[in-house]
Amino acid sequence: MSGKLFIVPTPIGNLDDITYRAVQVLKSVDFILAEDTRTSGNLLRHLEISKKMYSYNLNNEHKNYRHIAERLSMGETAALISDAGTPAISDPGFLLVRECIKNNIDVETLPGATAFVPALVNSALPADRFCFEGFLPHKKGRQKRLKLLAEETRTMIFYESPHRLLKALEQFIEYFGAERQVSISRELTKVYEETVRGSLNEVLAYFSKKNIKGEIVIVVAGKN
Repeated sequence: MSGKLFIVPTPIGNLDDITYRAVQVLKSVDFILAEDTRTSGNLLRHLEISKKMYSYNLNNEHKNYRHIAERLSMGETAALISDAGTPAISDPGFLLVRECIKNNIDVETLPGATAFVPALVNSALPADRFCFEGFLPHKKGRQKRLKLLAEETRTMIFYESPHRLLKALEQFIEYFGAERQVSISRELTKVYEETVRGSLNEVLAYFSKKNIKGEIVIVVAGKN
């Protein structure tokens, strides 16, 4: 009898955002696949869950996903979690889900936290139609992608790291124009949560004077 893979979102900051159902699943599975076992270990200790964990991240997923699917096909159950948010959204998960579906192993995805949804809703930009870009390529293909996105009419959502934020904003100004509207959310659900809205020029000026920390979501208006 085949087992089952559960995709379990975890809090992006505030640990109270874990769902009751997620806690029950994490308690019930045979083992947990974690992006970073140290980070996830802190969450499991907070939830008073003691469960065998295995590392599953961008560095080892190509080597491990078939072996994990084999274990599930023998009847075991597993939960896949990332450091924060929903697995497979700019995080590992796609390869394992595809392998499970290919081998008729049941996959159940729980609803829960993901950073781009609250950032989009809080941006005051149109949310009826949008495109999620995640992290732009750091080098190869970045300019080509920005040229294509300059013509995008839907609201665009990006993830970015603190030390690359200013560069990203400068490039957005170059390709989208200085007056394009943008909303930047950082440290969502945490103590120092902040959302800054305005033109790309205004927001760049604001963050140029700041010591930028935390995970960042950039929401950019589409072309009129």
